[in-house]
Amino acid sequence: MALRKSQLYSKLWASCDALRGKMDPSQYKNYILTLLFIKYISDKHANNPDALIIIPDGAAFSDMVLLKGDKEIGQKINVLIAALSEANSELLGGVINKTDFDDATMLGSGKEMVDTLSKLIGIFEDLDFHSNQAGGDDLLGDAYEYLMRKFSIESGKSKGQFYTPAEVSRILAKVVGIDASVTQNMTVYDPTCGSGSLLLKAATEAPNGITIYGQENDNATWALSKMNMILHESPAAEIWNDNTLTAPNFKNPDGGLKTFDFAVANPPFSHKSWTSGLNPENDEFKRFEYGVPPPKNGDYAFLLHVLKSLKSRGKGAIILPHGVLFRGNKEAGIRKRLVDKGFIKGVIGLPANLFYGTGIPACIIVMDKEEANQREHVFFINASKGFIKDGNKNRLREQDVHKIVDHFNNQIEEEGYSRSVPLAEIQSESNDYNLNIPRYIDSTDPEDIHDLGAHLRGGIPNFDIDSLEMYWNEFPSLKASLFTQSSRAGYSNAAIEANQIPGLINANQEVTSYRNTVMNTLDGWKKAHHSMLYNLNSDVNPKELIVTLSEDLLSRFADDKLLNKFDAYQKVMEYWVESMQDDTYIIVSDGWSSGNQVRVADKGEDAEFTIKVGKKQVKHLGQVIPAQLLIARYFSQEQTNLDAVNSDSEQATQSKEEFEEEHGGDEGALSEGKGNNGKMSKGVVQSRVLKLKESVMETFSENSSEYKQVKAITKSAFGTKPWTTGVEDENGDFAELDALYEWLRLNEAEGTAKKNSKAALVALMQKVAEQYPKLTEEDCKSLLIDDKWYAAIERSIDDEVNRIVQGLSSRVKMIGERYASTLSELESEVEEYSQKVEAHLKKMGLEW
Repeated sequence: MALRKSQLYSKLWASCDALRGKMDPSQYKNYILTLLFIKYISDKHANNPDALIIIPDGAAFSDMVLLKGDKEIGQKINVLIAALSEANSELLGGVINKTDFDDATMLGSGKEMVDTLSKLIGIFEDLDFHSNQAGGDDLLGDAYEYLMRKFSIESGKSKGQFYTPAEVSRILAKVVGIDASVTQNMTVYDPTCGSGSLLLKAATEAPNGITIYGQENDNATWALSKMNMILHESPAAEIWNDNTLTAPNFKNPDGGLKTFDFAVANPPFSHKSWTSGLNPENDEFKRFEYGVPPPKNGDYAFLLHVLKSLKSRGKGAIILPHGVLFRGNKEAGIRKRLVDKGFIKGVIGLPANLFYGTGIPACIIVMDKEEANQREHVFFINASKGFIKDGNKNRLREQDVHKIVDHFNNQIEEEGYSRSVPLAEIQSESNDYNLNIPRYIDSTDPEDIHDLGAHLRGGIPNFDIDSLEMYWNEFPSLKASLFTQSSRAGYSNAAIEANQIPGLINANQEVTSYRNTVMNTLDGWKKAHHSMLYNLNSDVNPKELIVTLSEDLLSRFADDKLLNKFDAYQKVMEYWVESMQDDTYIIVSDGWSSGNQVRVADKGEDAEFTIKVGKKQVKHLGQVIPAQLLIARYFSQEQTNLDAVNSDSEQATQSKEEFEEEHGGDEGALSEGKGNNGKMSKGVVQSRVLKLKESVMETFSENSSEYKQVKAITKSAFGTKPWTTGVEDENGDFAELDALYEWLRLNEAEGTAKKNSKAALVALMQKVAEQYPKLTEEDCKSLLIDDKWYAAIERSIDDEVNRIVQGLSSRVKMIGERYASTLSELESEVEEYSQKVEAHLKKMGLEW
């Protein structure tokens, strides 16, 4: 059975628990990622004579499993890895043997090391990568990216710079110009490649292949990059370990820098010691011909290195802090020369707090040497507001990435977001080559202006109403229903009370028609792709599938004036990540029979039902089809019955709780029925009943009706057998017994109701479990595509429409309430209340 990405991620992150507290995340990532790599290549390449990587005898992950519990486990792992490295010296030499598994300072000594490494191996032992053979399934590559991101978050500011967020990497890859026209003999280069994620994202944009070059200064990070390339099936990538500025590796035969078709980079921000070991004034590669950057800030040093490394028609994109756009002195001179030369094609401003090594906002500078001497504009994008909070960092959403790329590559101008700025404007005396984005794009939100005249004399300013023109264009009759003309020019009045606004808007025929139009558009999209989804098989590439689906949805909502096409696109992409991606990979890998399968719920995962395995009830859920979908289609009556039983159970609980609240105070009849935790307890109540029985029997004679009534009380039957209430006695024992009897009766009713509820649920889930293997392939397709995927996406689009309509309601209500009372009316109201307060104070004898 194919692994789900979500399952793999949780297992991998759990593996880190074995090392947390022993070392910094920037260190323990090396242990985790090395083991992941060895497990993967062992599963993929073992016993395959044609495999790229040779797994020598005794050096497979299965051999590592045999070392669990061995007193010399650390040393023997090192030997195993060394043998694997030596057998693949060209690919793995100096790569996988960087991490010392026998380091007592990191892993502890003696039994502590044995237990830690044995636990780690055991976690990876449970993973099986043989089954994931779906076309385009980058399971390990994606898992590697996931871990890199998590390690970067945990490493903090000082050590989190080895990874560029995947969303930002994709933007650079797409705006730099790599596309389907690129061929394998063309090149892409990253001079500060870190773990290689940015390079790999760039290479992904070239379906026909591209040759990869990279350099990384940190030794451990370089090793991660080499492994990353192999995991992403790019073993031929040339990744060098050294300082790019002082010792660039890639050179021409004449000693000059090798040049590339494309370059991408995310160098360390504002590197203070960039000149260490380098004489920039006499740089042998002539990288600083447009100016020498300041000695304590290396931002432009990396930019100029990238520029020098581009061919005459080369294109590059580099991430740098915003300061490079406007700082003065030496940097201003460099910026002026680059603008005059036409090298800068565009500037993209990103949100703050995206990167793991810093919280400052960054920008992407896109360079293009092709036709630089004819460039007359620089394209600016201010994307600083497009993000979502993700823990203590910000993250670009899919819609943010798509919008940036769309606007940049198609040079789409949008007020407050993007603009093509003439070089003459940048070069003007007022701007003086300052590239600070707010100079050219005003992205400030319009001020919500109050009308003093309306506050003084009443009425709603027409300019507030007209600001909602986008809605009135779609719902022309709605405006007249909400507002009436005022006798004052330029003002209107509210036609209905504020609390009636949502109902009127939702009932409006044009609003209803708009909702139907949106759903019709979505239905057209669903019908267009129904056949493709029904025919999912092992030839399908899931990553290409979601591109087809999402891009078509985006285009279908392109002309909608209210529902932003990127918001619709985001809904599909969110659902893809949440559920549809895992489902698709499993169907492509294992076939439609996956719809018949159930699996044991992972730890912490919400189970849908239990199945008796041996003597135990084991928690399960559907592999791709949730149990709830089977219930809705096949067992709706059983679900109705269960709902009724659950309602009875809830009512029984509520009745008992209300009775406890009424009689459970310190002086209440139930006060003696509480346990040490302050809650009612059946055992305590029964003990109290027996004490009251003794008290009554001591108080009344044997021939009395009171004596005879309590004599019949038994501990187990009281509360279930008939009991005559309302008997009065001086001690109040019978009143207390009445209350305890009622509590026991309610408690018994609650217990019975809960048992009935549980029994009904077990019976229903047993039917569900028996239904899974009965599903035909057609059933599986319909349940998964129609009832799960399409239904979920339809709900999310409907939610988006509701948000739009609710936004209109809120705004109309707000501007109406803003001017509902004039100043004179407010003053009169204040005066009235002041007089009332003064009168009350006088009655209390307070005068002044």
